[in-house]
Order: sequence, then structure tokens, then C-alpha cells
Amino acid sequence: MSGDFAFLPFIFASLMGLSILIYVVLDGFDLGIGILFPLTKDKMQQDQMIATIGPFWDANETWLVLAVGLLLVAFPVAHGIILSALYLPVFVLLFGLILRGVSFEFRAKADIRHKARWDFAFFAGSLMASLAQGFMLGIYIMGLQFTAVAIVFACLTALCLTSGYALIGAGWLILKTENDLQTQAIDWARKALWLSLIGMVAVSVASPLADPRIFEKWFSVPEIILLAPLPILSFICFAALWIVLRRLPKWGDSFSWLPFNLTMALFALAYIGLAYSFYPYVVPGQMTVYEAAAAPESLVIILIGAVFVLPMILGYTALSYYIFRGKLTELRYD
Repeated sequence: MSGDFAFLPFIFASLMGLSILIYVVLDGFDLGIGILFPLTKDKMQQDQMIATIGPFWDANETWLVLAVGLLLVAFPVAHGIILSALYLPVFVLLFGLILRGVSFEFRAKADIRHKARWDFAFFAGSLMASLAQGFMLGIYIMGLQFTAVAIVFACLTALCLTSGYALIGAGWLILKTENDLQTQAIDWARKALWLSLIGMVAVSVASPLADPRIFEKWFSVPEIILLAPLPILSFICFAALWIVLRRLPKWGDSFSWLPFNLTMALFALAYIGLAYSFYPYVVPGQMTVYEAAAAPESLVIILIGAVFVLPMILGYTALSYYIFRGKLTELRYD
């Protein structure tokens, strides 16, 4: 790529990374609601859980569409390699998202005799999507290799990312609900916290061990000193979250925003660490963003479009969260 346009692959990699991070946080909490859904048998509480994500869940998935779209148009060769290697988990992910979306709408209108089936479909779709994303993350970290070790590690990351989604989903319920459901959500968050911690530690250990280049990026001098704030801040967030979840019932609802925000900070720190580890590679160990980038002329046109589209997506996302801020109110379809 010519020197005049050498910055474009970095810009698109950054936009794609930002889209993935926003998707993981926003769609993560409504996937988490689906994962937690069967833990209460109280139909009113289940309706409340659904209502907390009613205004947001479909718009949250826009960020996944944007991330995959950017990968396709800006890095078409990498798009083919990654999605070909992850064909089966991508299929499971898409099937889960479709099942979840259909069940979300149908359960609100279904006859009482059939509502339980749609409730199960909502849970199953959320679980499938979460496990598929975690499995894809593990295989990506292991260099898109389907060895026995890579598959075992991918299964571990699938469970741990699912637990992370349950954690941020519980944090959302703590923020948006009150009384018994909020109390249950605090208990769910306490249990999900530890498996999420295991997942972050596993990814942090496996990434440098899987790739000597990543090991060198983290443990050479002065990088090891400059990067020390990332694990330190992650530990502080985990410790603060553990303390808050233990004390929150005594502190009252004034601090109900803390678990969700601390979990968002954990997700952001973990993502920054992963982004630093793999950059400039878009296909781990095989292809950099500069090698995979589309023609400069195409990137310029796509960037012009992104300048208009991205603020619109950010705008309506921010507006929806502003309009539906505060505690839960009744979800109505009339």
C-alpha cells in the first residue's frame, strides 16, 4: 500500500475493534439475560428480565453487523480465511441469534400453553450464541488451528465468556430492577464472577504461550513496565466488583450502577490487552492488516461512508439508552 494511504488499514482495524468491543458489552448483557433466564421460575420475574432488554436487544446487534461488514469490505482476504476456518461456530452463532430473536417476539404474543417453549428457545438461542462466540475466540487465540489442545482451550473460553456474559447480564439486572429480582441478580453475579476470572487468566496465559511474538510484546523491557497498568487495573476491578457484590444489599440501590460499570471496565481492559497482543495481525501469525487490506481507492470510499454511518449508529444507540434510562417500567406492545 502506498505511503499516502498507509494509515487507512490502521483506521479500519481500529473501527472494527471498536465495533466488536461495543457489541460484546451491549449485546453481552442481553445475551447474559437469556443465559440467566431459567434460573428463576417466577413468570413475573422472567417478564421483568425480558422487559429490561426490550428496547435495546435488536439495536445492540447492529454492532456485530458493522464489525463483520468492516472485515468484509476492508480486509476481504482475511474475511475469507477467518470465516472459512470458523464456519461451524459461525453457523451456530447465527442460528442462536435467529432463534433468540424469534423467541423474544413470539413469547410476548404466544398462548400461555406455548409460552414455556418460547422461553426455552430464548434461553437456548442465547446460550448457543454465547458458547459459539467463546469458542471462536479460543480458536482465534490459538491461531485458527483445530488441534486437540486448541479445541480444549476453545471449550474453556466458551464456558468462561458465557459466564462473563452472565456476569454483565446480572449487572444490568442489578441496575435496572429492584427488590427480589435485584437480590437474585446480585447472587447470580457473585457466582459468575469467579468463572469469568478464570477465563481472563486463561486467555492472558495462553496468548503469549501460543505465539512467541506475543510473549515478546508483553515480557520484553520496557514493555512489561509500560503494560503493567492493564493487569493491575483488571485486578482492581475484580476486587472492587467482589467487594461491591458482597456489600451491595447493605449499601442500598444508590450503588446499583457499580457492578455493571465495573464489568464493562473489565471487558474493555481485556479487549485492549487482546488488541495489543495481536496487532498488526488480523489473521494470527499469518496476515497483517496491511497485507489483508483492500485497495486504497476502495478504502477511501468506504471511509467516507463510515464517517456518515458510524455517528448515526452511535447517535441512535445513545438516544435509546437515554430515553429508556432509569429503573424498569412495564414493557407494552400496544
